[in-house]
Amino acid sequence: MNDDATLMIAVRVKEACIKAAKVGYEDAAILGLCHEGAVEASISAIQTIDVDAIMRELTAKD
Repeated sequence: MNDDATLMIAVRVKEACIKAAKVGYEDAAILGLCHEGAVEASISAIQTIDVDAIMRELTAKD
């Protein structure tokens, strides 16, 4: 794997983490969780990211 491919993977995973955290936090806030609970929900959302799916998506583009 070259440096460009590694960077592409890192960027895609970072984007997925940010999206998951935002959605998890917003969903928790809508449900009325306190800030700490919403942060925990955003962390849980990040933990559900399917890194294998990201890898399949990126390798399918090659």
